[in-house]
Amino acid sequence: MGMSLFTAFLYGAVQGLTEYLPVSSSAHLILLPRFLGIAEPGLTFDVFLHAGTLAATLIYFRREWLALIRRRPGAPAGPGWVEIGLACLPVLAVGAVFRQWIGEELRGTRMVAWGMIVGGVLLYLADRFAARGRSVREIVRGDALGVGLFQCLALWPGMSRSGSTILGGRFLGLSREAAARFSFLVSAPVTAAALVFELRHGSELLAGLGSDGILVLLTGSLSALVFGWVAIDGLIRMVSRVSLGWFSLYRLLLGAWLLLSF
Repeated sequence: MGMSLFTAFLYGAVQGLTEYLPVSSSAHLILLPRFLGIAEPGLTFDVFLHAGTLAATLIYFRREWLALIRRRPGAPAGPGWVEIGLACLPVLAVGAVFRQWIGEELRGTRMVAWGMIVGGVLLYLADRFAARGRSVREIVRGDALGVGLFQCLALWPGMSRSGSTILGGRFLGLSREAAARFSFLVSAPVTAAALVFELRHGSELLAGLGSDGILVLLTGSLSALVFGWVAIDGLIRMVSRVSLGWFSLYRLLLGAWLLLSF
């Protein structure tokens, strides 16, 4: 595969942290090889990175997933399978239709930079001015669909999937913690669907990989899992005390630097 274990570890750390913090993992993964001066690692490595962050979501929220599996019709209010499905369907549909166009037109450095800036402004406005305070248990189907529509913004590299769903939740009046928790729950089916799509040619993804290549893939995946867990736990603990404006500031500064440097 031509990648060192340290580089694989670094990729996994960047994927894990930026997948859940509202700063755009796709933007950082597009930019990372340019900073390191190496070729993009390719689809196989990308699949293993996302498998790692998917595992982090499933393990961290294992109690919530088990509660959903055991949930009966007429259970107390709160997001169930219907709400999670409504939040996932828009981005899956739009992504399926425009996948090729997005890959060809929106992955350039300047487009990523503008995605960072626009997302940063929207995140600040949502956190600063939107009504707030509703908990996860108060999420209804209209909220879920609204978050799902906002999630379509994440198809623009630089906007951020977690950032789009969190700002959507905030615009709809959810508390920071509720918006973050629902964002993380919604991420699992979307990531799983993307992995299933990419694994339709699974034998081709692993073709020609020796033991060293497999070790590189597993290192990146495990790193993404660990740092994904850290990011989930850290953000949930942080959002009740710290404004999302700090993430907005980071996005604006990075976006501006990219526009001026590339």
